[in-house]
Amino acid sequence: MTAEDLPTVAPESFRERGEFGDRTAKRTWGVVLAAGESSRFGEENKLLADLDGVPLVRRAVAPLVESSLDGVTVVVGHERDRIRPAIDDLPVEIRTNSAYETGQSTSVREGVRAARDHDADGVLFALGDMPAVDVASMDLLLEAYEYGVADALAAACDGQRGNPVLFDQRFFDRLADVEGDVGGRELLTDRHGARAVETGDPGVLRDVDRASDLEDLR
Repeated sequence: MTAEDLPTVAPESFRERGEFGDRTAKRTWGVVLAAGESSRFGEENKLLADLDGVPLVRRAVAPLVESSLDGVTVVVGHERDRIRPAIDDLPVEIRTNSAYETGQSTSVREGVRAARDHDADGVLFALGDMPAVDVASMDLLLEAYEYGVADALAAACDGQRGNPVLFDQRFFDRLADVEGDVGGRELLTDRHGARAVETGDPGVLRDVDRASDLEDLR
C-alpha cells in the first residue's frame, strides 16, 4: 500500500514543527503474532529458520523487548512447543492461541486480550516473520502515538505501508471482532483517521514468506 492509500506523516511534523500538540505518555503493549503455520515456506517452520545463527522469531521479538514498549506478549500456536525455547529466556509473556488454524484474527484477539489484561492504552502488533525491523522504528510509532498523530498507525518506508501497526484502545472491540485470516487492516484506512509514519527503515517492509525471502536477508 502506498502513501496515496493512507496519509503519511514525517517525524519532523510532530518532533520539530509540533503540528499535533504536546506529547502525552501512553501505556502501550507490544504483541508479536507468531502462531501461523508458515505453509508457503516449505516443510521447515520459518519462525525457527536460522538467520545468522539466531532463530528468525527471536530476531523479530528482540526489537520489541529493546524498545520503549511497556511490555511484550508473544502469541504462539503452530508448533508452540518448538517456538517457546527460542524466546522463553526473553522478558516476554507467551500466550497460546489454540485456534490458530482459523486465521490470524484469532491471534489478534489474543493480543487484544493481553493488552487489556495489562491495562494498556494502546497495542502495537508486530509479525513473527519480520526480523529486520529497527528498534528505532518501533519507538517512532510509539512517539507518534503519544504526540496524537492518530489512534491507528502503521510504519512506512518511502511512502509504502508496512509493519508494525499500532491501535489505540478505542479500536480494541473492533479488533476483537475481526474474523478470518486478517488482522486490523480494515481499520487502517483514512476513514478511521489512520496514518502511516515514515521510518526510512526498509525492515518494516521485509517479511519472510518463502525460503528465498530469508536468503535475501542473509
